[in-house]
Amino acid sequence: MCRTIDWRRFVRHARFHRVQGLVWHCFCLAQVEVPPEHALALSTESESIVTANLRMAVESRDLHSDFAKAGLDLLFVKGLTIGSLAYRRPQLKMGWDIDLLIGPKQLAQSADLLRSRGYRMVTPPGTANLARWHIRNKESVWTREAGLHVELHTRLADNRLMIPSIDVHSQRQLVEVSSGITLPTLAGDPLFAYLCVHGAASAWFRLKWIADLAGLLARYPPAEIERLYDVSQSLGAGRAADQALLLADALFGSLADTNLEARLKRHGVSRWLAATAYRQLVGNLDCREPTETPLGTARIHLTQLPLMPGPRFALSELARQIGDFAKL
Repeated sequence: MCRTIDWRRFVRHARFHRVQGLVWHCFCLAQVEVPPEHALALSTESESIVTANLRMAVESRDLHSDFAKAGLDLLFVKGLTIGSLAYRRPQLKMGWDIDLLIGPKQLAQSADLLRSRGYRMVTPPGTANLARWHIRNKESVWTREAGLHVELHTRLADNRLMIPSIDVHSQRQLVEVSSGITLPTLAGDPLFAYLCVHGAASAWFRLKWIADLAGLLARYPPAEIERLYDVSQSLGAGRAADQALLLADALFGSLADTNLEARLKRHGVSRWLAATAYRQLVGNLDCREPTETPLGTARIHLTQLPLMPGPRFALSELARQIGDFAKL
């Protein structure tokens, strides 16, 4: 089978979906013969991913220490923590930033702390009013030398009607992300709800996101996955959880031995959301970002409107999207 693979195209897709390290690790385990040129590319990029993750782990440790000394609470979301929970070799999971969740009242102090560590704000531009920005937006983006980036979150969903109770004070767990480096992140219930909402925000167009979720679900027995779904509904994940689970099942069989597949497929909107995400993920044969094609983000925006049942959410989401377009 491997002889029929268009390896140049395969590597291009691995890069687009940001799974080069995971793919190369699987190839090594299965002793797959890869043409030397492409084997070198995948192995070199895997080493770069490991190096970047180690650098982010050290920076995360120092950020955690500095925030604690300043009396500022924070959680690390996505990134290194989900990698450690979802994969046996978490350092091979690609990431480019450190996602921090803080309380809205801690925004000014947190920004000052980042500046003291050499970070500068890039989104919004440095001259913008940060407090005003975070009223309408869930995060700001910061960068410093050595290619380190931080996304500073004051909430975890674009629309405030989704997962409104998940914040920096939510139930947490400690995760070892590297030898001797342990970071706080969301506990299992809020983490699952958040990952569903996060993926739905982009209609899951990149494989890395749904692979993370499927890896996390693989840790749970079937009955626990059903419980996770039920809890996600009480936390406000809505149909984002339906979409995520049906997509994970279509790609990775995540709902095997559960009663959820038939239960979720009873709802036409949930089936449409999952099918649209599937097409968004597997139908991008040219590996183009949604913003690189005419109306490329239209499908994503449409899927966001019915993520919660009822007209109130759809109207609020439409108003939010119009506001975002007005800023462009």
